[in-house]
Formats: sequence, C-alpha cells, structure tokens
Amino acid sequence: MPKQVDPNTVPTQTFDWGAIKWFVTPERTQGAGITFGEVVLMPGKGHERHNHPASEEILYVLSGEGMQMLDDGEPFPVKAGDTIYVPTAMFHSTLNTGWTPLRLLALYNPGGPEKVLEELPDFQEVPAGQLPKLIRVS
Repeated sequence: MPKQVDPNTVPTQTFDWGAIKWFVTPERTQGAGITFGEVVLMPGKGHERHNHPASEEILYVLSGEGMQMLDDGEPFPVKAGDTIYVPTAMFHSTLNTGWTPLRLLALYNPGGPEKVLEELPDFQEVPAGQLPKLIRVS
C-alpha cells in the first residue's frame, strides 16, 4: 500500500550549513531499504568532503546554484535540473555559491548514511511540525 509522507510529520535536522528532512529511511519507513530526503544548503555554505563507505548517492538539484566535487576532482557548477551520481565510497562535497538556498533531493542506496549526521557537533533536530530558526551571524 503506498504511503504519502507529509513534510510536517517529519523532524528537521539542522546544521550550521542548512537543514535536511528525511522523508523515507529504513529506520522510520516500514520495508524501506533506501533513504530519500530534501537538503537545503544556505548561501556560502556546503557539505564538507566526505564519503559513504557502503552506499551510493544520487543528488538532484531543485533550485539554486553551486559547485560539486566528485572523487577529489575539480569542482564543477551545478544548477536546477542537474542530477549528480556519487558511486559507493566516492569522496564528494557540495557548496552553495549563490545568494539563495541550494535545494537538493538526496537518495542513499542502501539507506543508513543519514545516521552519521546525527553525530556531527552542529547537529540539532527540530521536532515535526516546528519550524527551524534562521540565525544571522555578522
């Protein structure tokens, strides 16, 4: 039976660089083997170089513009409509180079790498139905 996920029923993970809502995870979605969610990177912010040793990743750019690095290569520009495939264990990073939020859909196969984010020092979880606060730093 299909299950619709209302974004207001899912907690928001916040970090110094932005926020994530995981709509489908193996932990929270019965029968799921993948992870799927929306990532928002604030202007000038991004994901540091990292990898997922046991999962491949697909990123789809919904809006904004940025630079994507794969396999420690030269970063290349990404914009709305672009799809980025990150093979299992490949190092990668994403940086928002625009003045608006960079919105991405992210999918991990198999799911699980999202749990590592909870160990980051800037991780905070905002309960479902509550809005994260945006704080400007001068």
